[in-house]
Amino acid sequence: MTLHDDATLVLKAYVPEDEADGQAELRRGYLDHLAQHDDGMWKACGAGHLTASALVIDPERGKVLLTLHRKLRVWLQMGGHCEEQDATLEAAALREATEESGITGLTLLPGGPVRLDRHPIPSPCTWHLDVQYAALAPPGAAERISEESLELRWFGYADAPGVADASVVRLLEATRSRL
Repeated sequence: MTLHDDATLVLKAYVPEDEADGQAELRRGYLDHLAQHDDGMWKACGAGHLTASALVIDPERGKVLLTLHRKLRVWLQMGGHCEEQDATLEAAALREATEESGITGLTLLPGGPVRLDRHPIPSPCTWHLDVQYAALAPPGAAERISEESLELRWFGYADAPGVADASVVRLLEATRSRL
C-alpha cells in the first residue's frame, strides 16, 4: 500500500466530531485532491500537498509543546512534509513530532486524525492540506530544539490561545475533548 492509498483510507474513515465547523467539507476536498493528483502527497505537487502534524500534549501537567517555526515565525504544533520512508500518515505525524520536539516515546492519541486544516504557504509551495493528530508526551519528557525551530516551549492550556494561531487553538480544543 502506498502513502497515497493510506491517506485516502484515513480520510475516508475520518468522521469529524462537529459537522458545523467545515471539517466534512475539508475532508471531501482532501479526497478530491488525492483523486486528482497522484503526487498529492508530495511537496512537488503544484496544486498543494498533504502534510502531517501532531500537537504534543502532556495531559498530566495540562500543557502543550509548541514550536516557534523558523520560517513562518509563529507558534505551531509539530509537523511537516511527508517523506518517502513514511508508510502511513500516522507514521509521518509521529516522525515529525519526534524530530521537531526531540522527545522520544511519543504516542499518538488513538482514533486517527483529530482535525484537518488547509492553509496557504509561501512560495514555492501553494497549499498545505494538513492532517492533524495529537501526540501524548511520556512522563518526564524532555524536549530538544531542532533546526526547524527558533524555540520550543510548553504552554498551559489557557495560555496557548494567547500565542498560537486559531488553527492550533482549534486543534488543542478538539484534542482536549478527545482526552
